[in-house]
Amino acid sequence: MIYWAPLLHFYQPSTQVHWVLRKVCNESYRPLVKLFHELPNAKVTVNINASLTELLDEHGMSDVIDGLRDLAEKGRLEFTGSGKYHPVLPLINQDEMMRQIELNHQTNRQLFGKSYSPQGFFPPEMCYSRDIVKPILDTGHKWVILSGVACPVEWPNDVIHDISLGRQRLVVFFRDDIVSNKISFRTVDAAGFLDQLRQLRGEQKDIYVITAMDAETFGHHIKNWEKLFLKEVYEAIEPIEAVSRGVKQLQRLVDTQKEIFSISEKIGKPEIEVVTISQLLELVPHGQSLEPRSSSWSTTVDDIKDGNPYPLWRSKDNVLHQLQWQHMKLATEMTYKAMKVATTNSIKYYSDIARTLLDQALQSDQFWWGSRRPMWDINLVSQGLMQQREVVLNAYKAIKMSDLSEDEKTEYYYRVIAGRDIRSKITDQLLLYG
Repeated sequence: MIYWAPLLHFYQPSTQVHWVLRKVCNESYRPLVKLFHELPNAKVTVNINASLTELLDEHGMSDVIDGLRDLAEKGRLEFTGSGKYHPVLPLINQDEMMRQIELNHQTNRQLFGKSYSPQGFFPPEMCYSRDIVKPILDTGHKWVILSGVACPVEWPNDVIHDISLGRQRLVVFFRDDIVSNKISFRTVDAAGFLDQLRQLRGEQKDIYVITAMDAETFGHHIKNWEKLFLKEVYEAIEPIEAVSRGVKQLQRLVDTQKEIFSISEKIGKPEIEVVTISQLLELVPHGQSLEPRSSSWSTTVDDIKDGNPYPLWRSKDNVLHQLQWQHMKLATEMTYKAMKVATTNSIKYYSDIARTLLDQALQSDQFWWGSRRPMWDINLVSQGLMQQREVVLNAYKAIKMSDLSEDEKTEYYYRVIAGRDIRSKITDQLLLYG
């Protein structure tokens, strides 16, 4: 048996404009929901960051939410946890990690109801470091999905490994980067994909393959790809799944392995079955405890060797990235101070605004668009910077209104000035390379 576990990642930033959201929704999200409803044997694991779920609800596109909920209630879709505003978790502190994970769960649980009960966790951009393990476990998740480049041992397609943290264990799955990228960049068709699954099995008895990519790949990035690829793959697998179910039913009716073998041979042995990732926990034996490499799903082997695990979000050679994170650190520290000194409702008004804006400002897009590898958009970098600027503005307003000494207020005003200088340097970088 070959178990195929596909994962789709749905995400749009909280700042996304209505016309773009509508376009993505019409080209990708709605066709995907429709497709999965039309294929009763299709299964899929879905990560949808709550920033997007909230946008869909607020912009009158709740039919997508309803459709995903219905699929989950029918057992054909499972959700994963994540960070609400799509932060690069290894690059923020653990308090912020926990807050993002909990906010994601609260919002998605509110909008999806009880059908949102994730066992697994999708770290945004599949960015991993050892630091994210505890927050994932502490929020009740059983497994995490990482990029294949993070795997430090022989490729696991017939065992499932885990990450140990004291007495706790976090199961770790690795996506097949090569196969996933072939689908994402349309260098394989449905028949070629199924053939590749068979080749990957080789002489092995049972294997599993996990593919993971942006949901927007289907219909938005590649027109009609949900029909030309996904539909064809699911329909090709469907009759095999029917045989598999028939064999399993017969197995419950017979008493001996000899009879089971005889019946299976007559019907035809099932070959490929589509499953959710959590189903693999019951189908595949346990391997060993290991420590994945710090990486992302855009990290190369050379990046890891070069000590540059998150090249699209904090490259050690990218001056713009360094300035962006300097400003983020300043905004974060000022927000913490504002929350601490908020002793009256009027002060709390501004500190709460700073806190809420900081959640949103941690989004990964601003760094991705500043990577120049090859992503580059001065407006989207600037948009993220303006989010951070609003954090600083409200945080300092709370500090200024507080009972802190004038010397302390002056110290934080100097930080405001420092932030202004960093923003000017970032703007210079945008103009220099724009």
